[in-house]
Amino acid sequence: MSHAYTEDQLIEQPAIGLFAALGWTTVSAVRNRVFDIIERNLAGVRVDSIIVEKQKVDAALRGEEQFYPQVLGNLLRSILAQHPLSEFKEVIVFTDNLPIQRKRSAIEKGVKTTPAAMLPAGVRYRVLHHASKSNMDLQIADYCTWAIYRKWAGQDARSFERIREAVRSEWDVLKAGSGFPY
Repeated sequence: MSHAYTEDQLIEQPAIGLFAALGWTTVSAVRNRVFDIIERNLAGVRVDSIIVEKQKVDAALRGEEQFYPQVLGNLLRSILAQHPLSEFKEVIVFTDNLPIQRKRSAIEKGVKTTPAAMLPAGVRYRVLHHASKSNMDLQIADYCTWAIYRKWAGQDARSFERIREAVRSEWDVLKAGSGFPY
């Protein structure tokens, strides 16, 4: 027997209501408020994503020192190819601080040198690593990538639907014929 009720209707929303009545703030309530703000301010925002199921990548290429610079490079190439770079003084790439202390310098070096291989000769660039808590753009990117991840993992598309108008690409690089070098 099938019912039209969802987990959200039966559990989440009543729990959120109870917690609100008690004066508590839930993680999903906070997330919903953040998505309310993001959704209201999507004008001029462009979200491009690259989808990589890391476990499907050849084991020799999964090391963080190779994997992340390669993924970043392919995403940058895809995005930057759509813009007349000669009209810009420089390209600035922001990344979150890397959490892997023991491999941080190797990954940072790979990430910082990757744009040189992706950009036309003479285009100036900088790669800046900031703590996401200090950079609003990185926080928004975190929420957007989380929403895209949840959609692709088949877990929940609600948050994705709230940012859909800003999502310009979801490149599944391991899909046959994607042109990705894995």
